[in-house]
Amino acid sequence: MRVAVVALVAALVLMPVPAQAQAREHAQPRADGFAGLNALGVDGTTGGAAGPTVTVDNQADLERYATAAEPYVIKVKGSIAMQPYGKEIEVASDKSIVGAGAGAEIVQGGFFLNGVHNVVIRNLTIRDSYVPGDWDGKTKDFDGVQMDGAHHVWIDHNHFTRTGDGLLDIRKDSDYITVSWNVFSDHNKAFGVGWTANVVTKVTMHHNWIRGTHQRNASIDNTEAAHWYNNYVQDTAMYGTMIRGSGRLVVENSYYRSVPDPIVAKDPASQVVQRGNVFDGTWGRTDDTGAAFDPSSYYAYTLDPADRVPAIVSRGAGPAGGVRPAPRRITVALDGTGDFASVQAAVGAARPGAVITVQPGVYREMVRVWKGLKDVTIRGATGRAEDVVITYELPANGAKFYGGTWGTDSATVGVFGSGITVEGLTLQNAYDESAAPGPAPAVYTGAGRSTFRNVRLLGNEGTFQADGRAHLRDCYVEGDVDIVRGAGTAVLDRCVIRSLAPGSVTAGGRVLITGSRLEGDAAKPVSLGRGDGQSVVRDSWLGAHVKDDPWEGAGLFAEYRNTGPGAAVNADRPQLTDEQAAEHTPERYLGRR
Repeated sequence: MRVAVVALVAALVLMPVPAQAQAREHAQPRADGFAGLNALGVDGTTGGAAGPTVTVDNQADLERYATAAEPYVIKVKGSIAMQPYGKEIEVASDKSIVGAGAGAEIVQGGFFLNGVHNVVIRNLTIRDSYVPGDWDGKTKDFDGVQMDGAHHVWIDHNHFTRTGDGLLDIRKDSDYITVSWNVFSDHNKAFGVGWTANVVTKVTMHHNWIRGTHQRNASIDNTEAAHWYNNYVQDTAMYGTMIRGSGRLVVENSYYRSVPDPIVAKDPASQVVQRGNVFDGTWGRTDDTGAAFDPSSYYAYTLDPADRVPAIVSRGAGPAGGVRPAPRRITVALDGTGDFASVQAAVGAARPGAVITVQPGVYREMVRVWKGLKDVTIRGATGRAEDVVITYELPANGAKFYGGTWGTDSATVGVFGSGITVEGLTLQNAYDESAAPGPAPAVYTGAGRSTFRNVRLLGNEGTFQADGRAHLRDCYVEGDVDIVRGAGTAVLDRCVIRSLAPGSVTAGGRVLITGSRLEGDAAKPVSLGRGDGQSVVRDSWLGAHVKDDPWEGAGLFAEYRNTGPGAAVNADRPQLTDEQAAEHTPERYLGRR
């Protein structure tokens, strides 16, 4: 009997372990993709496998072994907070830096691979070196992992989030790189490759999950061969996967969900071959140009079906133990006293029902409340909208650096989730249209239901763009042309609407303005509405800037019981009857009969 038990145990020990589990448990000895090839004097990336294994739980020991000349497998135990803030440890060649089980993380810093080779970084969370207020990453270059001129590097099963610039930057002719099974989340710049005019880099990127990011998803420049397969790109704000310069890219069996411009070949010499991909709720470019290269001429690989990628990647990517859920009550503060230093980071971490409290300050960033998020509240801490400002300055007709214009993607705040409440803060598009007049939306709302209370909305043309159902209560809205527009429903209830220039208050969609005050300069006359939508203005005070004939276009327009110097009843101003007015209430417009 004992022999049988021993044989059974031996059989279980020798039973093949799924590749995902092997990688996450650090058992897989050698990289796949380009990092697994024999080149430049390295027979595949194995990291510090030739040396001893050490366990570290503090920065001093981590630095000691990571910078040593000898090979080491360095197991990171628990959380290590780097000092000074943003510190990047310069890793020497022949090192494996791996998390020892769940909860292994590098906080407030990262790693720099400068001209080294044969490095593995695995099973770590690398997070929170974000510089408050530096959304564009121009103040400090605190990347999660940065490599310059490195080769044979394997970045595997990590989670990168909220760093000081890029989450991962592969730079300056780094070569033979594999990036696999990582999560890149809740940040502006996700993942970049390039920073050189040479066409050298060979990089494999597979089974990564990029979500809740804005740009570089990934941005790939002047690569000899970039192989992107079975990746899941979800909820990005500006663009998806981009090939630049004279780079060559192959995109296979990847899944793009709610991504603008999913695949872009930026320059005339850029080549991308894309096949077998799924585009779910995307819009814009899906380029396919040039011959690129044949990945199978370099190495063998197996593709998962593209329609299964979201399930496979969301289940298997990232470090062991996954990501701890954020609390139901989240605080954002610029001084480091909150849970997060950016509003976008808090929104990305929030779960349904969360309340995000934003402390006073000016938050220069673009915020997206992603499609799957429900019943979340974002509120200013003091209740005074002037105390908390979220601002950015991107115009809708501004040129994208890869062609076209930004359109509604330029909004400072985009709300795509459902049941979202925003209260007690200022949302601003600070674009200076003296350079070039045009739309500068402060807020765009998608197909869900959203509520704005005691919010100041500041922009130019199209300050508030509603494609869903939005209720603005006790708000201040300021702009010039088409202040409220879109294809959805917007109710402005007890609001102040200030026109800064001649134009129109509403355009398109279905808009109800009730119990509100419309202000402006009498020398800058405005229409109440234009186009082919439906607009009703009722029980409101109208300033002298409102035209005597305030409706333009073929829409359904009406007024009811308005007062003030801009109010009038004449042939150009259709009025609702009392019976009709009962159908034009916030409850009826918002589906709450």
